This record gives sequence, C-alpha cells and structure tokens, in this order.
Amino acid sequence: MYAQLKQEGTYTPDALLAGDSDDAIVKKVIIAAGQVLVRGAVLGKTSASGKRVLAVAAADDGSQVPDTILADDDIDASAGDVEAMAYFSGTFNTAALTFGAGHTAASTFDALRGKGIFTL
Repeated sequence: MYAQLKQEGTYTPDALLAGDSDDAIVKKVIIAAGQVLVRGAVLGKTSASGKRVLAVAAADDGSQVPDTILADDDIDASAGDVEAMAYFSGTFNTAALTFGAGHTAASTFDALRGKGIFTL
C-alpha cells in the first residue's frame, strides 16, 4: 500500500513541493546500484527489474520515461541498491527538479502529468 512520507521518511521543507505536502503520495522504491541522487531527481523505472534510476532520454530500458520524483534527501546507491521514498503524485517546482541527460521540464511534463505529477 502507499506509505506516508511523514510516517516513513524525513521531510524537510524546501522549494521542491509547490502544493500541500499532504496531497503528495509517496511510496518506497528501490534505487538501482551505481547512482548518487539528490532530492527532486526525476526517476524512470527500468522495465526488467522495476528499479528506479535517473531518467535519461537516450535510455532504452523503460527508464527513459519519467515516472516518479525522489522524495528522500541525497541517496548514495553507489555500492548497491537502496530503498528510498519517491513521490508518485503531487505538485512540484520545476526549478527544484534534477533532470537526467536529454530531459528538461518541457520534455517530461506530459509523462509526469500522466502519472499525477504536476510541475510548475
């Protein structure tokens, strides 16, 4: 079921959320090994494993499609997979998001909107 960030994660007010944090849905995800990500990273979901990685436009494993936004503060998965919290819905400040190579606020808008994630 869906987790509540205020119950399972650490929420530090910042500029990431543009709406009410109570309206955002968060859930645990697995961040694939080999990455260091910051809060607000736009994540894609790999088709084979379902693990999340920074969405990169040139990927061909499903992760090129923006899917969620990293909710936790900086995540270091350089040594192995890590559990983290990710936003599955909500309203976010575009300037506070981190995009992978080839992605921009404009190129991810429709895919995120289709997932219930709105960017301003």
